[in-house]
Amino acid sequence: MTERPTLNQRRRDSTRLEIARNAAALFAERGAEAVTAEEIALASGISLRTFYRYFSVKEDAVAPLLAAGGRRWVALFAETSAELPVREALECSAVEALTPGDAAAAEAMHWTRDLLRDPRLAEVWQRVHGDSEERLHEVIAARCPDGTDALEIRLAAAAATTAIRVALEEWAFSDAPTAGPGSPQELGARCMRELTAGLRLWARVS
Repeated sequence: MTERPTLNQRRRDSTRLEIARNAAALFAERGAEAVTAEEIALASGISLRTFYRYFSVKEDAVAPLLAAGGRRWVALFAETSAELPVREALECSAVEALTPGDAAAAEAMHWTRDLLRDPRLAEVWQRVHGDSEERLHEVIAARCPDGTDALEIRLAAAAATTAIRVALEEWAFSDAPTAGPGSPQELGARCMRELTAGLRLWARVS
């Protein structure tokens, strides 16, 4: 079983997320290039030295916020019934993860749109999805029976993660709302079906 994080780790994670929210708000308002690390630290109520203990560069400050959705999606997928086919489980959990459940989640989704439009944050976004793919690969592998082709598992994780990335990017560069036609959940379901349709893994794992 995975060990529960210590109190210090939970506090550290909470601080990182708070910094991320403040950085996202500033970046969304003025763009990453115009915002300084000092301004993010000031908005977060910490010193510049403390800021650099958490993040090496200002752009990295939004990584925890961008990663939160992917972590939730992988966690939701891991909690789905083993009787549900993998492909369906991935699509259902993706739709749920991409559907804002409250005002805070809706605000975070709008921040995500602004962040994805900022070219200065493209590298952070790609790195976040690389990490998400690794986590998903582990969860899919744990769900598969012994003897499942390792390459198929890797392809499944790559295809599913790419589906989420493309869906969010398409939505971010549009004027579509957070629900309904063109929304992240609608695009996520479509991309998931399109990108995973040809994988043999789905025919055998349930």
